[in-house]
Amino acid sequence: MAEDIVSRLGSVAEEIRGRLVPNQLLSAVTWLRVGGPAELLFQPADELDLSTFLKALPEDVPVTVIGLGSNLLVRDGGLKGVVIRLPMKGFGQVNYLGDHKLRAGACVPDKKLAEEAAKTGTGGFAFYAGIPGAVGGALRMNAGAHGTETNERVVNVNAVKRNGEIITLSNEEMGYAYRHSSAPEDLIFTSAVFQGIAQPEEAIRAEMAAVIEHREKAQPIREKTGGSTFKNPPGSSAWRVVDQAGCRGLQVGGAQMSEMHCNFMLNTGDASAYDLELLGETVRARALEKTGIHLDWEIKRLGSFEEGQEIAPFLGNV
Repeated sequence: MAEDIVSRLGSVAEEIRGRLVPNQLLSAVTWLRVGGPAELLFQPADELDLSTFLKALPEDVPVTVIGLGSNLLVRDGGLKGVVIRLPMKGFGQVNYLGDHKLRAGACVPDKKLAEEAAKTGTGGFAFYAGIPGAVGGALRMNAGAHGTETNERVVNVNAVKRNGEIITLSNEEMGYAYRHSSAPEDLIFTSAVFQGIAQPEEAIRAEMAAVIEHREKAQPIREKTGGSTFKNPPGSSAWRVVDQAGCRGLQVGGAQMSEMHCNFMLNTGDASAYDLELLGETVRARALEKTGIHLDWEIKRLGSFEEGQEIAPFLGNV
C-alpha cells in the first residue's frame, strides 16, 4: 500500500517538497495511453529533493523511473513500489555554458534541446528535432537519428544512485553502444552536459526543418504510438523485417502495426497493454519464422501482467 511506503519514510516524509500521489494510473502519462497504476508516484522538486527521498526510502521498496512516456509500454497490472517521474519545473531547463556547451535537465524534450542549441549557434543537435522523447531517455538508450547518436554529444551526466548519492559520470563511464548504455539500471539521470559545434543558426534551422519534414512524411506522428517498436538488427532495418514477415498493418484487438511505417505500433483507440505486447510478440515470432531474424524490442516494457494475460517472448516459440 502507498500509505505503508510513506510511513516507512519516517520524519523525512514531511521534508519532501515534491508530490507523492498514490495509485496513479500510468495510462495518463504514456504516449500509448495504456498502463495500470503506480503504487506510489513521486515527482521530486529538484535533484536534492530526489536525493533526500531516496536516502530515506527502504532498500526493499522497488523504484522505477519513467520519463515523458514516449517509448514506454506499462503493463495492465501496473508497477509496485515507487514510480519516479521528473517534472519539467525542476528538471526541464537548458543552460548555455559557453564554448558551444549546454547543460540540459533530464526532463527537457529532445526537440527543445535542439531548439535551444540553435539559438546559440550550436550545431550537432538537429537530429533531436525528430526524436519524440526527453533527455533522460536519450541518455539511457543512446537515442539517435539521421546518422548522429547521443553519445557523440555527451560530455558528462549527473545522476542519483538508489542510495541517494549524487554522482557525475563521464561519457566513457556511460558505456555507450547502439541504442544502449551500460550505466547501472538503478541510476536516475538528472541532467547532462553536451558539447556541440559552431554553426550558423540559419544552417541549423534548415537542418532541423529537414529532419521534421522527413518525420512528418515517414512516421505516424499524430497517432497514439511509442515510436520505433524494434531495434534495427545488424545489417538490416526493423521495418523491412516486419514487412517481410507480412506484418504491415497487422492488428490485435485495438493494437496495430502502422501501415505508414510498419515499425511503429499504434493504439487505434481502445487497445490494452496486453493487446500491444501480444501484437509485438506476434510480430517477433513471425519475423523469426519467416526471416530467421530475432527482433529486439526498442520500446521499454515495464510492470506486471494481469493474471491470465501473461505473454511469453516470441509467444514461447523459441
